[in-house]
This record gives sequence, C-alpha cells and structure tokens, in this order.
Amino acid sequence: MALSERLKYARERAGLTLAQVRDATGIVESSVSDFENGHREPKLSQLQSLAKTYHRSIEFLLSDEALPREIVLWRERPQDKPEQLEAQFLEYCSHYRNLEVWNEEVIEPYLPPAGGDADSYDFGDAEVLAKQVRDVLGLGERPGVELLRVLEEICGAKVFHKSFQPSGIAASTRSDEIGLAILLNAENKRWRRNYDLAHELFHLLTWKVFRKPADESSAQASEREEMLAEVFASCLLLPAETFTATMKRYSCVDDVPVDVYFDVARQFDVSVDAVVWRWHNLCRKKAEDVDKTKAVMRETERLSGLLEQREDTKPGKWPDRYKALAVEALRRGRISTGRFAEYMEISRRAAMDYVAWEARESEEDQAAVA
Repeated sequence: MALSERLKYARERAGLTLAQVRDATGIVESSVSDFENGHREPKLSQLQSLAKTYHRSIEFLLSDEALPREIVLWRERPQDKPEQLEAQFLEYCSHYRNLEVWNEEVIEPYLPPAGGDADSYDFGDAEVLAKQVRDVLGLGERPGVELLRVLEEICGAKVFHKSFQPSGIAASTRSDEIGLAILLNAENKRWRRNYDLAHELFHLLTWKVFRKPADESSAQASEREEMLAEVFASCLLLPAETFTATMKRYSCVDDVPVDVYFDVARQFDVSVDAVVWRWHNLCRKKAEDVDKTKAVMRETERLSGLLEQREDTKPGKWPDRYKALAVEALRRGRISTGRFAEYMEISRRAAMDYVAWEARESEEDQAAVA
C-alpha cells in the first residue's frame, strides 16, 4: 500500500482532523492533504513528526504491505478521544512485540482454544472454558491472586493500564502481529481490575468465535457476548466448589452477614459485588431472590467505608516484563538510547543517565571480581 494511503489510514485511525494534525505537528493542512492524496511526499522530519502524532512507526508508514486488521474490542467506548486511546494502546503493543523479537523472547500464547459457534455458545460453555483455563494455567483455588502474573509471564499477554472514562470499561485486541493484549483502567481498584482482566481474557480466548473477517477495525461486544464474559470471569475467579466451601464456613446459605462478603472478597482478591452476585447465582434461582440480592448490594455499598479494609496497589506505567525487556535490549545493544527513551517515554537525557549508571555498575562489578 502506498505511503499516501497509509498516512490517511493512520490519521483517521487516530481520530484526528487535518486541523488537529496541524496543531500537533506544525505542518499546514494543505500539505497534510497533499501527502494523503499522493501529490507529494513528506520530508523525513515531517514523516517523523506525523508518525509520532499518529502513534505509528516510520516502518509502518513506509511499508508496502497490506494494512493489518486492527480490531480493538471495547466493553463500552471511552467518552474522550477513543481513537487516540486505541492508537496509543496499539503503539504500546507494537513496541512490546518489538522488544520481544529483539531479545528473542517471544512467548507463544499458552491458553486452551475455545471452539464453537457464536450463535450457540452458551453460559455452560463459558463455565467449562473457565475451568479449563484454571487447570491449564495452574491458577489454584484463588486465581485472582496470580492471574495477572501468569498471563504476562507464561501466556505472553501484554497488559497495559491507562486512565479513561467511564471507569468500568476495558479493552482487548488479538492479532498475529502483536499477540494477546488487554487495556485496563488504571483508576479502578486492584480487585476490580482482576475482574476486568478475566472478563477481557474471555474475549481473547473466544476471539475467532465471535470476530468475523468482515468486522470493523474497532468494535464493541454485543450484549450477549458481554454476559458470557461476565459468567466466565465469575467462574474463573470464584471457583464454585472452593467459593461455596469458603462461604459456608462463615454462614448458612440464606443468612450471610454483610462482613462475610468483604472477608471472602479479600481472600479471592475480587470486588464485593462479584462475591454477592456469584453467591446469588449459585444459591438463588428464583426471580424474587433478585430483590434480596439487590438489597444486599445496597447494604454492602453503604458499609464499604467501614468494612473494606484492603490496601489498594496502583499499577505502574509499564508492565514489569515490558520494562525488563527494554532494559535488556539496551544492555545488549539491540536498541539505541534514543529508542529506549522513546519506548519508556522518558527524556533522552534520562536515558543517557541510565546508560551511564549501567556503565558504572558494570565497572564496579568487574573491579569486585578482579
């Protein structure tokens, strides 16, 4: 595909108007239009500026290959500049894959395949898939405690955190070019992020079941698919046998003290809401029981300030493995100081200071050995 077409695709994919590109790059609108219409080509400095603004690499813009199918699946589209958030997410994923390739540490997805047809896939299938994932990954009886680490270190999933609104949403993408990737909301508490992580994992596992070749580049899951993802997340993080045994240790089925929900949520590292609804689905099958459960929800919300005693942990800007790969690539000379600064979103001076620090550490180690 020609440079002109890729430039237009990258700008539109980032949700930018010609005027916004002008404001970000200083390149006048008529010139950007000329570049996209093939009337003339940008200078190297202009191409670099456009690539940075579109969250693309120079290699992407100059490639003559067909455009990739870049599907970012949202539970609900963000309120502010969703296309730019998607473009940044995909850029991070591309950087992550580059670091894997340069360090020769690409991890092939280690997850059970999900078969079936979108029209016939049901709640039972989601529950079976949750059990398969728990068993294959060895997540144990309380998967929430280890899920993020296992997905990143063993399955090679790329999990990033950004702040956006509304807070109760997340996104995922899967492709041959970047592998598996999930975007979580950094504003959510850790136990809510665990649930979102499991929810998005369902979408990655069933990607080929529900995503068809004709799908748009950006998508929102159907209501039915979202319900299936909720069931999967609940079954994965709160295994029926272990969860039921834990709840019964504290109370009888029909009369659960409010503080028990908080204690059990802490043990499984999930939200109190998740515990309440999981208990409802396991023990209450009548329609009228929904009102009882909603009353419990109101009570747990009212007492959350008193009974929620867990310490939250805010996610870092970069996944631990991403940072480790970037440092390793720099040490091995696989990337330049400038590229390291770009990938870590730090100044070139900060990157040079890090290189100097690494050199001093190396010299001291060698002196100690001598």
